[in-house]
Amino acid sequence: MAEGPPALLFDLDGTLVDSVYQHVLAWHEVLGEAGMELSVWRIHRRIGMSGGLFVNALLRETGKQLSAAEASALRARHAEAFIRRLGEVRPLPGSRDLLARLTRQNVPWAIATSGNMRTAGPSIELLGVTPKVVITRDDVAHAKPDPDLFLAAAARLGVAITDSIVFGDSVWDLLAAQRARSLGVGLLSGGYGREELQQAGAYRVYEDPRDLLVHLDEVGVREPAS
Repeated sequence: MAEGPPALLFDLDGTLVDSVYQHVLAWHEVLGEAGMELSVWRIHRRIGMSGGLFVNALLRETGKQLSAAEASALRARHAEAFIRRLGEVRPLPGSRDLLARLTRQNVPWAIATSGNMRTAGPSIELLGVTPKVVITRDDVAHAKPDPDLFLAAAARLGVAITDSIVFGDSVWDLLAAQRARSLGVGLLSGGYGREELQQAGAYRVYEDPRDLLVHLDEVGVREPAS
C-alpha cells in the first residue's frame, strides 16, 4: 500500500446506518402484495445485493416469473415502502464519530451503496457529515457482488483500489471487495455472523462502527502525532 492511511470505502445500510431490517420489511411488504410470500429471514440473506440480482434470486426461490418491467416496478415499490419507514432509521452507534474523525484527519473515505440516491440520500443525511464521494447503483453498470461500486468510489477519490479498504456488513460487500482486489472488513451490525463474513473474505470483523472506531489503528488509521 501507499504511504499514509488507506482510503476507506463504506457500504451504507447495516454498515453506517441501522436500516437493514427496514429494507427487509419493505421487501416483505411488496413481495407479499405481488403474491410472493417469503419468510423474512430469506429476504434478509439477500440484502446488500443489487436490486436486479435481489429480485432474480427471490424469483428463483418462489418459482414466479416476472417481466423486466414488472421487476422494475417491484423495485420502485420497495423504494416507496422503505421511504415510509425512514423515520425508524438511525445512525449505527459510533458512525457519526467515526466519519467525523476520518474527516478531521483528512483520511479519504467514500460511501458506496447498492441503493439509489432516493433511498440512500436521507440515510446519509443522518450521519452528520457530508461525504465528498457517494456512489450509488445509478452510477455503475453492476452493483454488488460485482466490484463496480467500490472501484468507482476509489476512482472518484483519486486513489488506487489496492490502497483502499472496503467496510461492509454482508457477504455481498466482501465478495465485491475481493473481486475489486481490495481488503475487506466486516461489521456484525447488519445481521451476518462473524464466520460468514470471514469466509467471504473479511480479514477483520468488528461489531459496529463504534467498535471499528476504537480499533482504527488495526486498519492503518492512527491518531495524529501530538
